[in-house]
Amino acid sequence: MESAFTTATIWMGLALLATILASHLRISVALLEICVGIAAGFVTDYWFGEGALGGDLPWLRFIAGTGAVVLTFLAGAELEPAVLRRKWKEVSVVGIIGFLSPFLGCAAVAHYLLGWEPRASLLAGVALSTTSMAVVYAVMLETGFNQTDFGKGILGACFINDLGTVVALGILFAPFTYKTVVFTVICLIALVTLPFITSRLIHRYAFHTAAVRTKWVLFVLFGLGALALWSGSEAVLPAYLVGMALAGVAAQDHHWVRRLRTLTIGLLTPFYFIRAGSLVSLPAVLSAPMVFLALLGGKVVSKIFGLYPVIGRFHREDTSRWYYTLLMSTGLTFGTISALYGYANNIITRDQYSFLVAVVIGSAVIPTMIAGFFFLPRHLLPRRPIGDEELPQLEIISMQEPENGASPNLDEE
Repeated sequence: MESAFTTATIWMGLALLATILASHLRISVALLEICVGIAAGFVTDYWFGEGALGGDLPWLRFIAGTGAVVLTFLAGAELEPAVLRRKWKEVSVVGIIGFLSPFLGCAAVAHYLLGWEPRASLLAGVALSTTSMAVVYAVMLETGFNQTDFGKGILGACFINDLGTVVALGILFAPFTYKTVVFTVICLIALVTLPFITSRLIHRYAFHTAAVRTKWVLFVLFGLGALALWSGSEAVLPAYLVGMALAGVAAQDHHWVRRLRTLTIGLLTPFYFIRAGSLVSLPAVLSAPMVFLALLGGKVVSKIFGLYPVIGRFHREDTSRWYYTLLMSTGLTFGTISALYGYANNIITRDQYSFLVAVVIGSAVIPTMIAGFFFLPRHLLPRRPIGDEELPQLEIISMQEPENGASPNLDEE
């Protein structure tokens, strides 16, 4: 136990450092955690030997995996169901093109230009096809676009884009056996019945039993995650769909969502993002910068060429079209999840994984900065100021008392 607590102390110290740096640099905490993980992995591997940071310890891998699963659930739960119904055409077209164009473009770059094997090239296409819901959502909160139809359309398109990534990862790389059929059937049943069961559970036990909703959600996510791993898939794949299925329930109580987000961002996801960064081989990236530039160019250019004309059918003004397109060109969470899945299942090498994660990090920063500095559509900004409850940081810690007279020391919901 002593070694476990020592390792946890080091990793949480790295997470704290990343949080402080993110506050000063005003960029995503998740992004800084990956960067700190890259630096820490390089230093420990160089001075103490490969794996000295402890990223492959079983308990640490479980916490990191749990962080990825719960964060994926939260991303799905953030989407308002009304957005898909009201703007279904824009959201569907932009989301599908946003997935297909970089998937095909990056897979072609990896295979024909860089000479990667077909499976590795397809994995590269999947990893670089994503749009970062975490980054885009934070930007929406910062600007106030989350209150507008324009911003809600972007978030809906991000969801469809990432859903394409999740489906492609499962179809292309998960083995199709009778286990796959069992997993699919159980997932469909769960997705159909979850809203009803969850609503009944909340009505009967919420605000009377400590953290019943959080325990219920974790029970469902762990159960479907175990089933996904048993079927040869990945635990994060059903989490997004569960989040979408419970988005309506989650929208009824933002206080509970904030509490769950605080638990996830404060404890779980630092282990995931730092571990993802620590597996990057920095010498490999520095030794072949042209590979990095080719993949980054393939992702951003294919996104722009695919999306800019399509977005123009729904938004005529140039500034809003460019802003929309550049935000859809970002990547982070699902890109690293897909790359890590490929590395863990021997689809790509560690060097290839390092290039993909480096490109994902670059795509999270560069398009977002360009969009904010040069193409911010100020005429679409909401007129009234953003309240304290919509701060842009992922680590939102609410100090409010629970609603409905619940005791704060009994129920975090």
